[in-house]
Amino acid sequence: MLKHDIQINFRVNAEEQELLHTNAKKCGLSVAKYLRSLIHGYVPKEQPSADYKALIRELHAIGNSMNQIAARANATGFFLKEQYAEEAKALSTAILDIQKAALLPEKMHGNDEDMAG
Repeated sequence: MLKHDIQINFRVNAEEQELLHTNAKKCGLSVAKYLRSLIHGYVPKEQPSADYKALIRELHAIGNSMNQIAARANATGFFLKEQYAEEAKALSTAILDIQKAALLPEKMHGNDEDMAG
């Protein structure tokens, strides 16, 4: 685990302080963790909405249903395994893509304008 034993102090105005606290809170991070992410070149994403969480739950439920259908179909012999496997993989990929898009921080692109001061 990294040891954070160096303290850095700098001044901001009230508006900047409020913006920093608001942005960190939206991401579910402390101000320190939020700033460390930025230092490492990542822009933290805001926490996903309730709609996103409901969508992920629904996708997982679909996946579980697919698994139950597959189990029954395998037991009866009336099932195309390869086709089902492709669909299941597509569902998993979609779930991961949605999670990545909503949760993973994005790498910053060398835009250093207005950083002097």
